[in-house]
Amino acid sequence: MLRNGKQSLSSAELIALIIGSGPRGCSAMEVALRILAKDDRGLGYLAECTPEELMNIDGVGAAKASQLLAAVELGRRIAAAPAVSRNVITCAQDVTKLYMDTMRYYKKEYFICVLLNAKGEIIQSVTISVGDLSSSLTHPREVFVEAVRRSASSVVFIHNHPSGDPQPSSDDIVTTQRLIKVGELLCIPVVDHIIIGDGRYVSLKESGYVT
Repeated sequence: MLRNGKQSLSSAELIALIIGSGPRGCSAMEVALRILAKDDRGLGYLAECTPEELMNIDGVGAAKASQLLAAVELGRRIAAAPAVSRNVITCAQDVTKLYMDTMRYYKKEYFICVLLNAKGEIIQSVTISVGDLSSSLTHPREVFVEAVRRSASSVVFIHNHPSGDPQPSSDDIVTTQRLIKVGELLCIPVVDHIIIGDGRYVSLKESGYVT
């Protein structure tokens, strides 16, 4: 699971992972296969069976039956939980509404990477660096590592100018263009880079530096 992800495991492997071990002379996988073979419904059987029914299977005691049914109940509750409403980014104003009121007061320069999914919804905001915006603090490896890990479809960069003046410096522009090229190689496009000042902002996309 750690190497290839939970999706790579079969149903039997997932069950074996939950129950942990089998009785003497029997592996957890063998017990898992017995559970799946107990009923033609396979996994559907676990959704409806009782602890007593599971305990009738050789190798499944009270503890293992409880572990399995607890996992099934967690899955049911997750499926029944209402979808989480996420903020959607469609333009620079959407970003500034979310970040202006806090970032305008920062005394140091913060560089933040906002991860977006395919619908433009925010997955996560990641603080990349605190200090002056420079190539040493915004190395592409650090900027994009979380975007790759979270399978982001695109990113928006934000940083603040403690001076209150959001006009981009030459370093801001060069760094942005360098990160855009890296994003293109990773197939994670840079949607915008927004500089926040004191109640004002500059969108490098609107300024023509992000295309």
